[in-house]
Amino acid sequence: MNRGIIFSIEEFGVNDGPGIRTVIFLKGCPLRCAWCHNPEGISFKPQYMEKKTGRMLCGYTVDAADIAEKILRNRDIFEMCGGGITLSGGEPLAQHRFVEEFLQQTASLHRAIETSGYAPPKTFRTIVDLVDLVLMDVKLMDSAKHKQYTGVDNHRILKNLDYLCTSGKNFVVRIPLIPGVNDDASNMQAVLSALKGAKSLQRVELMRYNKLAGAKYPMIGREYHPPFDPAQTPYVTDIFEKHQIPSIVLQ
Repeated sequence: MNRGIIFSIEEFGVNDGPGIRTVIFLKGCPLRCAWCHNPEGISFKPQYMEKKTGRMLCGYTVDAADIAEKILRNRDIFEMCGGGITLSGGEPLAQHRFVEEFLQQTASLHRAIETSGYAPPKTFRTIVDLVDLVLMDVKLMDSAKHKQYTGVDNHRILKNLDYLCTSGKNFVVRIPLIPGVNDDASNMQAVLSALKGAKSLQRVELMRYNKLAGAKYPMIGREYHPPFDPAQTPYVTDIFEKHQIPSIVLQ
C-alpha cells in the first residue's frame, strides 16, 4: 500500500476538469516558480501555517486505498453531474507511486491530473495512460528563462509535452500569464508551434497572474519578492484563436 502526503482536498471544484470535481492537492514540488501562489505546497514535509484563525498543520499522510475508498462514496454524484476527481499540487508526479495506485483504485471515475510535466518520461507516460484528462502547465519555452524563473530547465517538460501531443490523450494546456516574464509574443509563438497538429488538445487556458500570490508566504515564515512587477497587467494574446486553437482567459 502506497502512502502520499496531501495538503488540501477541495470539493465542488469547477475549474479543473469537466463537471463538479473533487480536487486533491498533493504536497511537494521540484519547481520554484517565482509566482507560486500555493507556497504551502512546495515542501514535501508537513509544516505549520499561521492564520488569523490560529495555527494549523498543513500536510498529512494518507493511504492510496483509503482515500480512494472515501472518494468513491461520491460516485453517484460525479456521474450525475459529469464530474470526477483531479490531482493537483504541488506536483503530483513527484509522488507517482501513490498517484498510480490511487488512479488504479478509482478507475470507475473520470480522472484528471494537473501537472507541470516535470518528471522522467517513463513516469509521465505511466500516469498519463491512467487518466482521462491532462491539464498541463506550460510556463516558458526558453530553457534558460525557464530555469531562471522556476529553478529547473524545461528539457523533461518539453519532451513530455511532445509525447502528450501525439498520445491521443485529451489534454488542456495552461499558461500562467506572468507580466514581463512569459506573456511576450515570442513565448506564445513557441507554445503555438509546439502544439500544432495536436489533435487531442481541447483548448489553451490563459491564466491571469494572481495578484494575491504573496499572501500565504508570511503564514509559513517566508517573504515574497517576485523578480517582476506584480502590479503590471499581463499581455493577453489571441494568437491561439487565430490558428484555430480554442482558448479562454481565466481570472
